[in-house]
Amino acid sequence: MLLRVLGFLLVAWLVLSVVGAVLAVVEGLIWLLLVGVLLLLATAAYGRLKRDDRV
Repeated sequence: MLLRVLGFLLVAWLVLSVVGAVLAVVEGLIWLLLVGVLLLLATAAYGRLKRDDRV
């Protein structure tokens, strides 16, 4: 009985650890995407402002 409870707790801990790691990676990718989009928009705005209209 005790081994069954310990086995269940071990499996539950393993599942929660894997889910937590996956969520951390996804959250990190979302932040990376947001920073990338902001830098892209800032670069586009800077290029638009510095563009030479004389051709």
